[in-house]
Amino acid sequence: MSEAVVVTVTFRPVEGARDELVKALSVGIAEVHTETGCELYAIHDAPDGTIIMLEKWSSSEDLEAHGAGDIVARMNATLVGLLESAPEITLLSPIPAGSSYQGQL
Repeated sequence: MSEAVVVTVTFRPVEGARDELVKALSVGIAEVHTETGCELYAIHDAPDGTIIMLEKWSSSEDLEAHGAGDIVARMNATLVGLLESAPEITLLSPIPAGSSYQGQL
């Protein structure tokens, strides 16, 4: 099994759709937390008006299973018409610094 993977996803809502986007994303968050390997799955407001999702998965295999699963397909379907552009997905690998607890998500 691979090391943990941190993911950021940037969602750019169309004007006036922020609340509807947050609602659509929120519906699946609790369900995603039940998936194998999900350590963190949360959304945050960014100062530029985007919604940033932070994810942490125990392994790349768990992340791949999540991405291919029904929950993501259902969530994606609810986002149609709410986004200015496709979500920007970034996969991150930790660079440990400090203690093992403090040096990574």
